[in-house]
Amino acid sequence: MTPALQTALSQRQVMIVGLVRASLPGYELTICDGGWLDWNGQRFVSRDARFGSIQSVEDFTDGVGDEAPAGQLTLLPASASAAVQLSSPDFQGAALTFHFGAVDAMTGKLIDEPDLVFDGELDTTTLNEERGGRTLDMEFVSASERFFADNEGARLSNAFHEETWPGETGMANVTDVAKRDYWGADKAPTGIGA
Repeated sequence: MTPALQTALSQRQVMIVGLVRASLPGYELTICDGGWLDWNGQRFVSRDARFGSIQSVEDFTDGVGDEAPAGQLTLLPASASAAVQLSSPDFQGAALTFHFGAVDAMTGKLIDEPDLVFDGELDTTTLNEERGGRTLDMEFVSASERFFADNEGARLSNAFHEETWPGETGMANVTDVAKRDYWGADKAPTGIGA
Protein backbone atom coordinates (compact mmCIF):
# COMPACT_ATOMS: atom_id res chain seq x y z
CA MET A 1 0.00 0.00 0.00
CA THR A 2 1.38 3.39 -0.94
CA PRO A 3 2.01 6.04 1.75
CA ALA A 4 -0.61 8.38 0.20
CA LEU A 5 -3.25 5.62 0.33
CA GLN A 6 -2.31 4.77 3.94
CA THR A 7 -2.68 8.44 4.90
CA ALA A 8 -6.07 8.70 3.16
CA LEU A 9 -7.35 5.57 4.90
CA SER A 10 -6.26 6.90 8.31
CA GLN A 11 -8.51 9.96 7.96
CA ARG A 12 -11.66 10.25 10.01
CA GLN A 13 -13.93 10.21 6.96
CA VAL A 14 -12.83 8.41 3.84
CA MET A 15 -14.58 7.08 0.75
CA ILE A 16 -13.31 3.60 -0.02
CA VAL A 17 -13.81 1.64 -3.23
CA GLY A 18 -13.39 -1.94 -4.35
CA LEU A 19 -12.37 -2.52 -7.97
CA VAL A 20 -12.80 -5.84 -9.79
CA ARG A 21 -11.27 -6.56 -13.19
CA ALA A 22 -11.96 -9.82 -15.06
CA SER A 23 -10.16 -10.37 -18.36
CA LEU A 24 -12.80 -12.53 -20.03
CA PRO A 25 -12.36 -13.89 -23.56
CA GLY A 26 -13.22 -10.97 -25.84
CA TYR A 27 -14.41 -8.71 -23.01
CA GLU A 28 -12.83 -6.74 -20.17
CA LEU A 29 -15.23 -6.64 -17.20
CA THR A 30 -14.36 -3.68 -14.95
CA ILE A 31 -16.78 -3.13 -12.09
CA CYS A 32 -16.68 -1.36 -8.74
CA ASP A 33 -18.88 -1.36 -5.67
CA GLY A 34 -20.56 1.99 -6.32
CA GLY A 35 -20.75 4.82 -8.82
CA TRP A 36 -18.08 4.94 -11.50
CA LEU A 37 -14.47 6.03 -11.83
CA ASP A 38 -11.64 5.95 -14.30
CA TRP A 39 -8.39 4.20 -13.46
CA ASN A 40 -5.55 2.81 -15.53
CA GLY A 41 -7.23 3.84 -18.78
CA GLN A 42 -10.40 1.91 -17.97
CA ARG A 43 -13.80 2.93 -16.63
CA PHE A 44 -15.06 0.97 -13.62
CA VAL A 45 -18.84 1.05 -13.23
CA SER A 46 -21.18 -0.23 -10.55
CA ARG A 47 -23.39 -1.96 -13.15
CA ASP A 48 -21.94 -3.47 -16.29
CA ALA A 49 -24.53 -3.36 -19.10
CA ARG A 50 -23.58 -6.84 -20.31
CA PHE A 51 -22.94 -8.80 -17.11
CA GLY A 52 -24.59 -6.95 -14.20
CA SER A 53 -23.34 -5.78 -10.81
CA ILE A 54 -21.66 -7.02 -7.64
CA GLN A 55 -23.89 -8.25 -4.84
CA SER A 56 -21.11 -9.29 -2.46
CA VAL A 57 -17.52 -10.43 -2.16
CA GLU A 58 -16.62 -13.12 0.33
CA ASP A 59 -13.47 -12.69 2.43
CA PHE A 60 -10.42 -14.11 0.72
CA THR A 61 -9.00 -17.20 2.40
CA ASP A 62 -5.36 -18.19 2.57
CA GLY A 63 -4.62 -21.66 1.31
CA VAL A 64 -3.56 -24.29 3.81
CA GLY A 65 -1.87 -27.58 2.90
CA ASP A 66 -2.95 -28.53 -0.61
CA GLU A 67 -5.33 -25.59 -1.11
CA ALA A 68 -4.62 -22.32 -2.90
CA PRO A 69 -5.96 -18.95 -1.69
CA ALA A 70 -9.57 -18.56 -2.85
CA GLY A 71 -12.82 -16.64 -2.44
CA GLN A 72 -16.22 -15.96 -3.94
CA LEU A 73 -17.73 -13.05 -5.83
CA THR A 74 -21.53 -12.97 -6.12
CA LEU A 75 -22.95 -11.11 -9.09
CA LEU A 76 -26.46 -9.98 -9.91
CA PRO A 77 -26.42 -10.99 -13.60
CA ALA A 78 -27.97 -8.57 -16.07
CA SER A 79 -29.86 -11.43 -17.76
CA ALA A 80 -30.18 -15.19 -17.96
CA SER A 81 -27.90 -15.20 -21.00
CA ALA A 82 -25.26 -13.25 -19.04
CA ALA A 83 -25.32 -15.90 -16.31
CA VAL A 84 -24.99 -18.67 -18.90
CA GLN A 85 -22.14 -16.90 -20.66
CA LEU A 86 -20.24 -16.30 -17.39
CA SER A 87 -20.60 -20.02 -16.65
CA SER A 88 -19.07 -21.00 -19.99
CA PRO A 89 -16.02 -23.30 -19.77
CA ASP A 90 -14.25 -20.75 -22.01
CA PHE A 91 -14.34 -18.27 -19.12
CA GLN A 92 -12.82 -20.67 -16.60
CA GLY A 93 -9.25 -19.59 -15.87
CA ALA A 94 -9.88 -15.95 -16.88
CA ALA A 95 -7.62 -13.52 -15.00
CA LEU A 96 -9.34 -11.80 -12.07
CA THR A 97 -7.95 -9.00 -9.86
CA PHE A 98 -9.31 -7.15 -6.84
CA HIS A 99 -8.02 -3.72 -5.80
CA PHE A 100 -8.90 -1.63 -2.76
CA GLY A 101 -8.58 2.13 -2.85
CA ALA A 102 -9.71 5.51 -1.54
CA VAL A 103 -11.54 8.25 -3.45
CA ASP A 104 -11.12 11.99 -3.02
CA ALA A 105 -14.64 13.24 -2.17
CA MET A 106 -14.03 16.61 -3.82
CA THR A 107 -12.72 15.37 -7.19
CA GLY A 108 -14.19 11.86 -7.39
CA LYS A 109 -10.77 10.53 -8.37
CA LEU A 110 -8.67 7.83 -6.78
CA ILE A 111 -6.10 8.88 -4.20
CA ASP A 112 -2.84 7.46 -5.51
CA GLU A 113 -2.75 3.82 -6.64
CA PRO A 114 -5.25 1.30 -5.28
CA ASP A 115 -3.79 -1.65 -3.37
CA LEU A 116 -3.81 -5.03 -5.13
CA VAL A 117 -5.63 -7.36 -2.75
CA PHE A 118 -5.98 -10.48 -4.91
CA ASP A 119 -4.61 -11.67 -8.24
CA GLY A 120 -6.02 -14.95 -9.48
CA GLU A 121 -8.43 -16.58 -11.89
CA LEU A 122 -12.07 -17.55 -12.26
CA ASP A 123 -12.68 -21.14 -11.23
CA THR A 124 -16.32 -22.24 -11.13
CA THR A 125 -19.78 -20.66 -11.07
CA THR A 126 -23.08 -21.58 -9.44
CA LEU A 127 -26.38 -20.07 -10.56
CA ASN A 128 -28.91 -19.53 -7.77
CA GLU A 129 -32.56 -18.98 -8.71
CA GLU A 130 -34.47 -17.21 -5.97
CA ARG A 131 -37.89 -15.68 -5.63
CA GLY A 132 -36.57 -12.14 -6.09
CA GLY A 133 -34.32 -13.00 -9.05
CA ARG A 134 -31.04 -14.77 -9.63
CA THR A 135 -27.50 -14.54 -8.36
CA LEU A 136 -24.31 -16.05 -9.73
CA ASP A 137 -21.62 -17.24 -7.32
CA MET A 138 -18.22 -17.02 -8.99
CA GLU A 139 -15.53 -18.99 -7.19
CA PHE A 140 -12.03 -17.69 -7.81
CA VAL A 141 -8.64 -19.08 -6.89
CA SER A 142 -5.07 -17.87 -6.81
CA ALA A 143 -2.98 -18.56 -9.89
CA SER A 144 -0.96 -20.90 -7.64
CA GLU A 145 -3.86 -23.37 -7.97
CA ARG A 146 -2.16 -24.55 -11.16
CA PHE A 147 0.64 -26.04 -9.05
CA PHE A 148 -1.84 -28.67 -7.86
CA ALA A 149 -2.68 -29.92 -11.35
CA ASP A 150 -1.90 -33.62 -11.76
CA ASN A 151 -0.12 -34.93 -14.81
CA GLU A 152 -1.41 -38.47 -14.31
CA GLY A 153 -2.14 -38.93 -18.00
CA ALA A 154 1.50 -38.65 -19.15
CA ARG A 155 2.20 -41.23 -21.85
CA LEU A 156 5.17 -42.09 -24.02
CA SER A 157 3.32 -41.56 -27.30
CA ASN A 158 3.28 -39.12 -30.20
CA ALA A 159 -0.27 -37.93 -29.38
CA PHE A 160 0.68 -36.98 -25.80
CA HIS A 161 3.99 -35.49 -26.96
CA GLU A 162 2.23 -33.15 -29.45
CA GLU A 163 -0.45 -32.30 -26.90
CA THR A 164 2.28 -31.15 -24.52
CA TRP A 165 4.47 -29.48 -27.16
CA PRO A 166 2.22 -28.49 -30.11
CA GLY A 167 3.93 -28.72 -33.46
CA GLU A 168 6.91 -30.73 -32.12
CA THR A 169 6.95 -33.97 -34.14
CA GLY A 170 9.98 -35.70 -32.62
CA MET A 171 7.99 -38.85 -31.84
CA ALA A 172 5.88 -38.91 -35.02
CA ASN A 173 7.79 -41.77 -36.67
CA VAL A 174 8.62 -43.78 -33.54
CA THR A 175 6.86 -47.15 -33.80
CA ASP A 176 7.12 -50.59 -32.25
CA VAL A 177 9.31 -49.65 -29.31
CA ALA A 178 10.41 -52.96 -27.78
CA LYS A 179 11.93 -51.60 -24.57
CA ARG A 180 9.43 -50.48 -21.95
CA ASP A 181 10.21 -47.12 -20.41
CA TYR A 182 8.73 -46.83 -16.90
CA TRP A 183 8.41 -43.19 -16.00
CA GLY A 184 9.64 -42.37 -12.50
CA ALA A 185 10.73 -45.95 -11.71
CA ASP A 186 13.48 -48.41 -12.68
CA LYS A 187 10.99 -51.22 -13.38
CA ALA A 188 7.29 -51.87 -13.33
CA PRO A 189 5.82 -51.74 -9.81
CA THR A 190 4.90 -55.21 -8.57
CA GLY A 191 2.40 -54.16 -5.89
CA ILE A 192 4.33 -56.20 -3.33
CA GLY A 193 6.13 -54.35 -0.57
CA ALA A 194 8.66 -55.44 1.96
